[in-house]
Amino acid sequence: MARSTGPVLLVGGITLFNQTILNGRDIDWRVPVATAFAAGAFALLEKPAPTLAVGMAWVALATVLLARVDPKTPAPVETLLKAWNGR
Repeated sequence: MARSTGPVLLVGGITLFNQTILNGRDIDWRVPVATAFAAGAFALLEKPAPTLAVGMAWVALATVLLARVDPKTPAPVETLLKAWNGR
């Protein structure tokens, strides 16, 4: 397995978990499909440029934690902070 596969799968898993479990929305089936496609693309990119692919995967993970994927759905960090503060 490529070194970038773990962070890419985490991006998809966190996005799906945030949308469905934390915010009560229906499953958006585009997320698992895009995650599988991205994992494959990053694995292919890792052959000629391993540092670039792994770095981009980790940046994508940090971005999905802090930024809103859907404008109507809060980012995972926002959702967890609301839960932590009891709102």
